[in-house]
Amino acid sequence: PGPARCRRARKPRGVDSYGFERPEDFDYVTYEEFFSRYLVILTRRAIKWSKLLKRKNSIQKNLKVKRYIRKGIPNEHRALIWMVVSGAQANMEQNPGYYHKLLEGEKNDKLLEAIRTDMNRTFPDNIQFRKTADPCLQQTLYNVLVAYGHHNKAVGYCQGMNFIAGYLILITKDEEESFWLLDALIGRILPDFYSPAMMGLKMDQEVLGELVKMKVPAVAELMDRHGVMWTLVVSRWFICLFIDILPVETVLRIWDCLFYEGSKILFRVALTLIKQHQASILEATNFPDICDKFKEITKGMFVTECHTFMQKIFTEPGSLSMATINKLRETCRAKLLAQG
Repeated sequence: PGPARCRRARKPRGVDSYGFERPEDFDYVTYEEFFSRYLVILTRRAIKWSKLLKRKNSIQKNLKVKRYIRKGIPNEHRALIWMVVSGAQANMEQNPGYYHKLLEGEKNDKLLEAIRTDMNRTFPDNIQFRKTADPCLQQTLYNVLVAYGHHNKAVGYCQGMNFIAGYLILITKDEEESFWLLDALIGRILPDFYSPAMMGLKMDQEVLGELVKMKVPAVAELMDRHGVMWTLVVSRWFICLFIDILPVETVLRIWDCLFYEGSKILFRVALTLIKQHQASILEATNFPDICDKFKEITKGMFVTECHTFMQKIFTEPGSLSMATINKLRETCRAKLLAQG
């Protein structure tokens, strides 16, 4: 089936604006208080963005744009800005018809089977991905993943990519754009996160461990003492780019920066969560306790209030240069390769 564009479905109560059902115990009162404040910020930002984009639907990367992106991209401009700043737009324009060719070409049956298996497991709590939805986004998601698996044969398909592609589809409402954004993330922004050996992912988890040693040493010491490996508590943070870990709006604000500034942002988010909840984490007295604490710190108003949370990630962890990260990546990569 060819690419599909989507209409917005009508949303019953208890469903957010992206189609996700609210959990049973959702605290509407506290959320409404936050959202009424956030709406004022959104309105102010939307006016500034409209002025910035004035009629010409393109932007240049510069400090002003970086500042604007850190303060959040209004949803109506999100797809466009993500496409431009990530390089996905340029790639799409340089390769007209490429996406459709991938869908029409020869297919790898094993890949199709792996993707098909994950379809019903992708956002069962989102009404737009249900079989009964019209249009049902499962078909769009299937197309994007099939095309990507044939485009990047070294990666093919692995779990986690379905959630990322699903979010891209919810924001762009366009199959081809979602494909090129997925390519920007997996091919350039997060290289080796999803390859069979997942070296990039393993490396960045180790890098986070080293950064915690530098910036929140008491937590690093606790993890060491109880033999908790970082991969146990943070692998889903990294592999799903905080999807299903943090609230939707917060994830999208993180992604705004991820597309512009790259993977460094993931360390800022992780360090902020750990540093902010240091006292609580340090109450843990055993292995299961620590794992539970890491689940707890991703919930509550601190992460729901996405605007203040995003301000925090740029102040709380202190300075974090790309040079430091690259140096740590080299060391961690060597260590992992030595372990074989």
